[in-house]
Amino acid sequence: MLIGTVCTLISAAGIGLALLVARRRRYATALRVAAVALLPVGLAMTGVVRFVVNMTVNPVAWAGFGVLTFAVLLLLVARLVEGRGRGRQAAAGGEGASGPAALPRTSSRGSGKPAAGGGDDLSDFSEIEAILKKHGI
Repeated sequence: MLIGTVCTLISAAGIGLALLVARRRRYATALRVAAVALLPVGLAMTGVVRFVVNMTVNPVAWAGFGVLTFAVLLLLVARLVEGRGRGRQAAAGGEGASGPAALPRTSSRGSGKPAAGGGDDLSDFSEIEAILKKHGI
């Protein structure tokens, strides 16, 4: 009963405001204000307001919101952990490789053959340095 009275008073005030706006010949704005002003009465008549009021003072409903929040939090944490796991796999070389030492050295030309000079790191860097000089870096 009280909910319906409060919603009716709010709607009446909104309709009064819409009439004042209409007197200034702003009819489109007055129609929008009147539409918004009728919402409280419509919600009270359908029972939505009573449902919301009863839900806000119900401890079981708040416990339900807590459980839902916890579930969403668990999903987000699982996604975060999964994303970090992918980053570590990519850094480790993918399929269980123990890093760059486990992979054979190949030439930068993509022939698949081991680089000339075995463990000569300078040959790889000289090719990179030539490419950078070519581009003016």
